[in-house]
Amino acid sequence: MPEDERPPPAPHLSGDEWHLLLATGEVEIEGRMPWSSNATFLVTLHAGALRAPAVYKPAAGERRLWDFPAGLFRREVAASLLAAATELVAVPETVARAGPFGEGSFQRFIEADFSEHYFSLRDGGHHDEALRRLCAFDLLANNADRKGGHVLVDGAGRIWGIDHGLCFHAEDKLRTVCWDFAGEPLPDAALAACASLAAGLPGELAALLAPRERRALVARARRLLERPVFPHPDPDERCYPWPLV
Repeated sequence: MPEDERPPPAPHLSGDEWHLLLATGEVEIEGRMPWSSNATFLVTLHAGALRAPAVYKPAAGERRLWDFPAGLFRREVAASLLAAATELVAVPETVARAGPFGEGSFQRFIEADFSEHYFSLRDGGHHDEALRRLCAFDLLANNADRKGGHVLVDGAGRIWGIDHGLCFHAEDKLRTVCWDFAGEPLPDAALAACASLAAGLPGELAALLAPRERRALVARARRLLERPVFPHPDPDERCYPWPLV
């Protein structure tokens, strides 16, 4: 995104403050985000003197898919809840609410170096542990579309994952660029997250998933506990997204 088109820096808010602003702020459309397969808008949220940028994905702008039901925006919210519950990766605060083009997800906009992506961060060698945790998150979420450009790094060096509309399918649909740790042991944080999910899902997360999807998420957590290593890509399956970035 060109510098002159970027929104002003986001204010420093707590997670609860972000959720309140996302859920109640007045919405001003700034423009459509480029290179998105579904309608995605950069917006500014207003609440009194507070202004902050966010990303709005309305259900009305979703391209229908044969294998995922309508309402992909709810999976964006579910991914944010899973990230908060597991603390494996930072996913921006996300809520579902009505907007100018109907119901959709509103997500905190992350100020990032958009020249960076999974591959450049991997090659830099400074974020291996964060990338391992992100990979473990994707195994749990069954992420069917982890492109390299869906991994961001902010000015403080924190890794963020975005674009989680194609997650939580009951069938195995893992498609990701993150295969570099295949065969390595899962980090302790991932095992702790798996143990917690295997014992039961947080209520808000469970409410956003269909019964089969809830059972599949718990089963993935238990399977990782039984075999706590990063898997290898199956040569007989479509394991990589397109495009890669």
